[in-house]
Amino acid sequence: MADPRTAPVQRILILMSMTGGGHRASALALKAGFEHEYPGRFAIDIVDILTEHTFWPLNHSPQIYSLIATEAPWLWGVAYSTELTPTLTRSAVRLAGKLAQGHISAALDHYRPDLVISVHPLAQEITLHVLARRPARSPFVTVVTDLASVHPLWLTPRVDALYLASEEALAAARAAGVPPTRTHLLGLPIRPAFAEPPTLSRAALRSQLGMDPELPAVILMGGGDGVGPVQAIATAADKAFAAQRVKAQIVVICGRNEGLRSRLAARTWSNPAHILGFVENVPDWMHACDAIVTKAGPGTIAEACVCGLPILLSGFIPGQEEGNVTYVVGHGAGALEVNPEAIGRTLAHWFGKGSPERLRMAKRARALGRPHATADIVQSVMRLMDEWDK
Repeated sequence: MADPRTAPVQRILILMSMTGGGHRASALALKAGFEHEYPGRFAIDIVDILTEHTFWPLNHSPQIYSLIATEAPWLWGVAYSTELTPTLTRSAVRLAGKLAQGHISAALDHYRPDLVISVHPLAQEITLHVLARRPARSPFVTVVTDLASVHPLWLTPRVDALYLASEEALAAARAAGVPPTRTHLLGLPIRPAFAEPPTLSRAALRSQLGMDPELPAVILMGGGDGVGPVQAIATAADKAFAAQRVKAQIVVICGRNEGLRSRLAARTWSNPAHILGFVENVPDWMHACDAIVTKAGPGTIAEACVCGLPILLSGFIPGQEEGNVTYVVGHGAGALEVNPEAIGRTLAHWFGKGSPERLRMAKRARALGRPHATADIVQSVMRLMDEWDK
């Protein structure tokens, strides 16, 4: 491997799309991982290739995805799961690649990457189509940002390396014909901060965060935008704790949803409640808690497992996230409840008479965690780049 102190700065282009926050989160995690492992070695650009370098309606993919996922999730499930989808989608993407070839070629000429990383299946496919028609290319790798429900569009043998997060995903890649030498089971990229174990005990960490150091805690998350029935779930949990005389505290991360934060902050709580807006120290809050309530997004599941948190899933996107539910529940790391009152009752059980069950799930969740996934992926990519340069 070249000495990073003398090696020239190389350019990495990370392709993503804002069709859901997970792709951007993985892109940012990878960028942070490269900067942490190889400071000063790379200039890294994260590009929403669909929005910035394609055409209508593909350049409106984030808005279309958000509309369908929130207003008609059943339709997304049908589109995602049907047996015709891979064939139809690949044909459509090949056509899109042909139509966008000039724009994407111009983007590649502009960034002049020494390495291309895709964290989005559409970005992968349309860019590979263009790269195949260029006289020379840089290595191209894909980091699959789905945990267990891996759409066939991800699984192409044309990439130089395919990074996967679970045994289930690896099995799907092998079944799709991706050569074993190109598949790498290293986990889902998460923020490097999660790789660092807490330096304080849970009680001391709670005290530092302004929590009761002695009371167990559940953390409720609605993503960076604070979406979903977070208010209903928090209220139901508080009522269930009071009804069952369970002593616990509730942490709610509202993200950028100021309206949600204001409404919850104005409520009179039966149990200690910590209502937060957008926070940078999510790992601290997770490590301070004993369970998490979240939708079945792969990134939060991966982070929760690293922190050893039993996971109570409050919902999922049909098709795309169904495998994540099976992954969590099947491995004994959590449960699924979509009704806020049922979520409240389950939490009251977990923090009451069901505490031994919660502790067992915590152990199983931690066993699934891959705290060094980001560093492992980055180092694997570096080995590929070194081999490519020989």
